[in-house]
Amino acid sequence: MSNTDLIVVTGAGGFIGGHLVRSLQADGYTRIRAVDKKPLNEWFQTFDGVEAQVLDLQGLDACREALTGADQVFNLASDMGGMGFIERNKALCMLSVLINTHLLMAAREAGVRRFFYSSSACVYAAGKQTEVHVTALREEDAYPAMPEDGYGWEKLFSERMCRHFREDFGLETRIARYHNVYGPHGAYDGGREKAPAAICRKVIEAKLTGRHEIEIWGDGRQTRSFQYIDDCIKGTRMLMESDFAEPINIGSSELVSINRLVDLVEEIAGIKLTRRYNLDAPKGVNGRNSDNTLIRKVFGWEPSTRLRDGLYVTYDWIYGQMSK
Repeated sequence: MSNTDLIVVTGAGGFIGGHLVRSLQADGYTRIRAVDKKPLNEWFQTFDGVEAQVLDLQGLDACREALTGADQVFNLASDMGGMGFIERNKALCMLSVLINTHLLMAAREAGVRRFFYSSSACVYAAGKQTEVHVTALREEDAYPAMPEDGYGWEKLFSERMCRHFREDFGLETRIARYHNVYGPHGAYDGGREKAPAAICRKVIEAKLTGRHEIEIWGDGRQTRSFQYIDDCIKGTRMLMESDFAEPINIGSSELVSINRLVDLVEEIAGIKLTRRYNLDAPKGVNGRNSDNTLIRKVFGWEPSTRLRDGLYVTYDWIYGQMSK
């Protein structure tokens, strides 16, 4: 990418999008257009010198407006959240297919040179994620297809759209499958937060109120890998600037149980809580981890921030927000 390219980041008012805009601006990119449907005062991060547009990108005309004159597009826009939101809002998640489809159409019309799509580990076949001691997921494990209902199907379909726009129309597309991204400047309450932020919030609430107990969704034995936001942004930009065109995992391979995640946040907070397990709450698959063989082969790199280190920063930021 050239520093004079017009770079459009959709979903820029969200967690990952805001960090991506910050990273691009810090590295000297001077023409950045940030797009989100939320009112500006609800964006997690805004920046002087960045063109901000409030548009609902489910519509084709809005996508055309957003991509006018664009050279590079990072599409991070979707209606999504943590497992509680995904399992209870399957139709809303599926409707995000309109965003990527219309953005691809507008990108082709506008002569965009390169288009990034943020997919998800939710595309992987559920039958490969039934055990807590899961075998890490390789890129080829997305097929035969049986992804997360709703959200996962939308992501997998949109991956195929990117592939065929590249094959049929020559639009260079790049696809990252994100695994559980966390960090500061993101949702930590309201139902759209991911597990690390939710656990940090619950531990902080217990500490501030003196009610030393915590509710955990499921039995706490389900396993995940959690990727710190800085690694996510580095991998995203690395992929966008590369010649690699197939979907690729961007995620940590540090597998932990939800119980262990709670342990780590308790250690950071200096508190020990009584645990109540809500076995009726949404908990997703039993186990999910990222196989990073491909990203190491292609880039000689993989996300490496230790969960404990990323949680310190995340906890401190959420504590600052809540203690206000």
